[in-house]
Amino acid sequence: MARISDLHKKWMKEPKYRKAYAALEEEFALASAAIDARNRAGLTQGALARKMGTTQPAVARLESGRGYPSMRTLDRLAKATGSRLTIGFAPIAHASARLLSEQRLVQPSRGYWGQYAKDPPLPPGMQHEATS
Repeated sequence: MARISDLHKKWMKEPKYRKAYAALEEEFALASAAIDARNRAGLTQGALARKMGTTQPAVARLESGRGYPSMRTLDRLAKATGSRLTIGFAPIAHASARLLSEQRLVQPSRGYWGQYAKDPPLPPGMQHEATS
């Protein structure tokens, strides 16, 4: 029996599959981030649901990538998992390439979380002070 990862590699050679996979990238990223936060906190879906004040099926839907969670839901997820919610924007033409490339996030010293190491400095007034 073929493994999913092997099938995925094979299918990625097909342009239609690659296009459909790329279109779902943001949904996969959010679902994956939610699962990672829960796992880092050592919580089951049920335990996370209790801490968030919701139900286990609601957490399962969030982790499936179906639907669009509200900022309130994402904030509750962050607090319940001891995480910090961060949201960013990147140019469409470069977003996927930059996130998957050799770029690395720099720790804030004079910039802000989410600034890439090779990004030019922000203009005056746009820089945020780092918080500890």
